Amino acid sequence: MTLHWLDITALLIYLFGMLAMGVYFSRKNTSTEEYFVGGRSFAGWVIGLSLVGTSISSISFLAYPGDAYKTAWLRYLPNLMLPLGVAIAAYVFLPFFRRGKITSAYQYLEDRFGPSIRVYGAVAFIVGQLVRVSIILYLLSLLIQEMTGLDATTCIVISGGFVALYTIIGGIDAVIWTDVIQTVVLVFGGIFCLWVIVAELPGGFAQIFEVASREGKFAFAELTEGALQPVSWDISLLDKTGTMMLLMGLTVWLTEYSANQNTVQRYCAAKSTKEARKAMWVAVCSSLPIWAFFMFIGTSLFVFFQEFPTLEAAQMLAGERKAEGILPYFITHYLPPGLVGLVIAAAGAAAMSSLDSSINAISTVTIVDIYRRHFNKGKDDKHYLRAAWVVASITACLMIAGAIYLAHAETKTLQDTATVLVSLLAGGLLGMYLLGFFTRKGDARSVWVGIVFTMAFTAWTILAKNGLVPESLSVPFDLYYTGIIGNLVMFVIGYGVASLLPRREKDLTQLTVWDK
Repeated sequence: MTLHWLDITALLIYLFGMLAMGVYFSRKNTSTEEYFVGGRSFAGWVIGLSLVGTSISSISFLAYPGDAYKTAWLRYLPNLMLPLGVAIAAYVFLPFFRRGKITSAYQYLEDRFGPSIRVYGAVAFIVGQLVRVSIILYLLSLLIQEMTGLDATTCIVISGGFVALYTIIGGIDAVIWTDVIQTVVLVFGGIFCLWVIVAELPGGFAQIFEVASREGKFAFAELTEGALQPVSWDISLLDKTGTMMLLMGLTVWLTEYSANQNTVQRYCAAKSTKEARKAMWVAVCSSLPIWAFFMFIGTSLFVFFQEFPTLEAAQMLAGERKAEGILPYFITHYLPPGLVGLVIAAAGAAAMSSLDSSINAISTVTIVDIYRRHFNKGKDDKHYLRAAWVVASITACLMIAGAIYLAHAETKTLQDTATVLVSLLAGGLLGMYLLGFFTRKGDARSVWVGIVFTMAFTAWTILAKNGLVPESLSVPFDLYYTGIIGNLVMFVIGYGVASLLPRREKDLTQLTVWDK
């Protein structure tokens, strides 16, 4: 595809704006306090929109419309637990992260359990985020490649290098403010797509609702043998039921708002606990309609290609091609010049808002939890600021290298490996925090036992999934629920071992809900 000059102009304006913000905020970054948490001066609405931008990636931009196009709205169901997850986090978890001048989510783990658990949490986060950003950048490159015709490596280097540049020089100020802009751009990009769909359909919105309702496209349903089957609402570990999907969603959101540095760093950047709490509710009130909107775009595309069928769209619906390609296909073939550039910018915004947050968060955790805490104590602040720039640069290089490897390897193999690695390291993090928040038991000894058991459990599920264990040891539950069970294993084992070991006296003031 050759981009029209209007599309190129729109893209350049967007990219120049992002870079200009990085340069502007670079002048403020004279300390690690500013670089990591923006001087703890942000208003709640800014942090809230930044949280939205961080949680929406190129995965969401492609997956939500693709899933709604091919199936129905089952993927949206776990998101309905976001308000409950945020309510618990806002009034139970948040005060633990607003004690003093905390910068990292994993400082709490040291205060509660000891320094080795802090390092474990930090390393698990760093590895998981490196894998995540590599996959997101790779997916972004596929989108750009399809829309511009450039080769994959060029797309990866240009887009990854650009994000790295404004993130490294601009710090958290640039990350948060560009996230806000990128969230707005993302929404407007979606609006333009829906506007074109509605304008082209003879019956407009009414046709979308009529056809989609008749075909069951708004249902919480799963595609089974080529037909949409509504899920049941039983409590079962064997099937994807509505109730279990909600429980899975609650687990995901509690983890996101307790053990994810990307989120906790936003808490710390807010100018008060009240503003941090406001940010969390701004994120809820923004995220749910935005996610629903992109699901609706997928549903609308189903109706659109029923009215104007094409071979490519039919292949995506039949599973012969990946359904995630439906929105890029529509953008490149049906949007007028000028709008294509704006929507490509929206797709870039979806990825960049996740990439910049993760680069800055990895830099923060590496310096605060590992380098300054264990390897190089007592240096002046300028030294740690320079070290943060170096770590952010290395992170960007690893991200680009990982995405390039993904582009030239068997995608499934690499993604499976990534899933294994992240699952093994990050499994049970929520259980660990819940043990700390809600009990007075536990120290490094009991938590390490819990970690070992959780890793063993996760390894068993992975081996069983790939048919590498005897049938008698097969997993007796749907693998969707590995996270729920893994966190339960961490909590129960950690609590049980702590109850058996001799207790070490420790001041738990402000470290549990019983000692506030």
